[in-house]
Parts: sequence; structure tokens; C-alpha cells
Amino acid sequence: MREVLLESREDKQHVYLPDKCIGCGSCVAICPKGELIIGSVGAVARGLIDKDFIEKKRSGACVLCALCARICPTGALELRTAGKPEKDESYLSVALKATSVNDKCVHCGLCAEVCPQSCIEIKDLHLAEDASLRVEGKTIIDLNRCVHCGWCAQICPTGAIVFQKPFAGEFYLDDKICQACRTCIHTCPANALFNKEGKPGEIVEKVTHRKDACIYCGACELACPVKAITVSKKEIIPEIKAKKALEKKLAAPAARPTLTSILKTDEEACLGCGNCVIACPVNAHFDPYLAAGHLNELDEKPLLEVLNGTVRVVNQEVCGSCATCSMICPVEAIWLERREVA
Repeated sequence: MREVLLESREDKQHVYLPDKCIGCGSCVAICPKGELIIGSVGAVARGLIDKDFIEKKRSGACVLCALCARICPTGALELRTAGKPEKDESYLSVALKATSVNDKCVHCGLCAEVCPQSCIEIKDLHLAEDASLRVEGKTIIDLNRCVHCGWCAQICPTGAIVFQKPFAGEFYLDDKICQACRTCIHTCPANALFNKEGKPGEIVEKVTHRKDACIYCGACELACPVKAITVSKKEIIPEIKAKKALEKKLAAPAARPTLTSILKTDEEACLGCGNCVIACPVNAHFDPYLAAGHLNELDEKPLLEVLNGTVRVVNQEVCGSCATCSMICPVEAIWLERREVA
């Protein structure tokens, strides 16, 4: 598993494990020194930018208090002493009850089918040799990738799976602001968001929330390029040290992600089709007329426009780092690159 050394001081190391990170930003919210940075959550989740969710400032203000590691629900941050991770029941990832399978399991594989992280595997499947109509095997859960969403427990026909969620909370989507760019859907580690297919004549919400699957991590809120989503962490479910104090800190409104990306364009490759200009959620939120495809009938555009037959970035600072533009470009003439943040 890949490791990033964020800081080293004497015998202590602050280590980040990007493969475990879900981009929830809990560590950023809890850091008393504001030393951690999160950005480009949607683009990272979509695999459209070469960077990690989390970065660390180089100000030297970090006191290695380990609060970020304690609140991380997946164990993606570690404080190590002499190379050994400090882990006990004061760490959320440790206090969380491990998702487990008991003897009721019939190894049907439904849990493996629905797991959003593909962290369940059925091994050694075979018919029982005791003349009964049973199937024997092993149902194995990779706890390094489990996000404790509960899909497996909900779908299990025998009630053989036990799990515990990290947070309880509330999810709110402003349908008037949402541009249906699907960034939140692609980002959600628990597959708790989807586009509902409406019947003819039926009005449905742009994004539907599966309450029972949601772990209220907040990654969707951080990924949304137009600030249409609000996630409130109301409670830390497992018992951990200083629980009330941490809950109070997490209950504060989430800070907006830092702009850790920059839009790049290739003028020679660009066809001037305007797909990116129309699909851009920031542009679409600015004026529904533009979102409807009226590319050349609006002079003012906040983020992207086509000028003299090629795409132009109007204002980098309003970019939501979702990379929707690069997904729709037919010739890969627009993309995101990492932006250095002091």
C-alpha cells in the first residue's frame, strides 16, 4: 500500500495512506492548526487528476497531536513513533466494530455483488460433502478497504454480517442549485447517491440519496462544484476519547476545499465545439440558458468560453475541480493539473 510521509520529527512520523482515503475531509475539519488541505475531491475520485485528496502545508505549525489520525474513519492517516503506528480505542478507525461474517453465512455472494468498494470475496466455494444441500466456502472482507456502509448487511439473506457506521448525520441537496454533473455520485465511497429513473411525466430529484447506505462522511459536499450539498455530522457512533469535543468540532460548517488544481487547455487540439462550456456545472449554474446549449447567445461566462474557435479559461478561481469538462471533451483538449498550494 502506498505511503506518503507528510512530516517527520525526531522519532515521530506523520504518514498518509492515499489508498485508504475517501476524501471526507474530517481530518481537515478537526486540525487545530489548519495544516491539512483537501481539494479536487471530485477529480481525484474520478481518476482525472494526478494527485491525492489530502496535502499538508509546509509551515511547520503541526504539533503532531494526532487528532487527524484519530478522527479518520478509514485509518488513512497515522502517527507513528519509531515506525510503529499509534493505535488504540481513541482512534475512530480502531473503535469501529470491524465488519464481520458469522456462521450463518451461506456464501451466496450477494454481499460481494453490492459492495461499493469491491472488498468482499467468496473463496473455496464448493458443495458440502455431508449429503446436505449446503454450499461451503469462505466469505472474506478486506477491512483495509471497507468503509462501513452496511450494504453487505442489508442485502444478506441470513443476517450473517455485522457492521457499524462511523457517523450519524443529515444530508441535504438543493435541487435548484444542483446541475446533475454526477460528481457527487462518482465520489461517494458508499454508493449512497444515484440518478433515479423517472416514469414518463414524473418529476424526480436530480440526485437521490440512499439514507441507509450513507456514512455521512461529507465527501460529496466537498466534491460538489456548485455547493449544492450539505452534510452534517451529528454524532460519532463508536465510543472514543473526547467524543463530545470532536463532535462539536465536526458539527461546524465544513470549510470549502482549497483550489488545488488548475485547468489546462490545448488550443491546437480543441475543436471549438463548446461541449465543455455547456457541461461545466459552474457555467450551468451561472445561467440555465447556457446550460440548455445556447453557447453563443451569452457574452458573459464565469469559467469557460469558446473564443475564436478554441476554449478559453475565463477565471481559474471559480473552478470546482470536478473535471466534468475533461470528461466530455472528445479530443482531450482540456484537463486538470495539480496546483501547488503554499
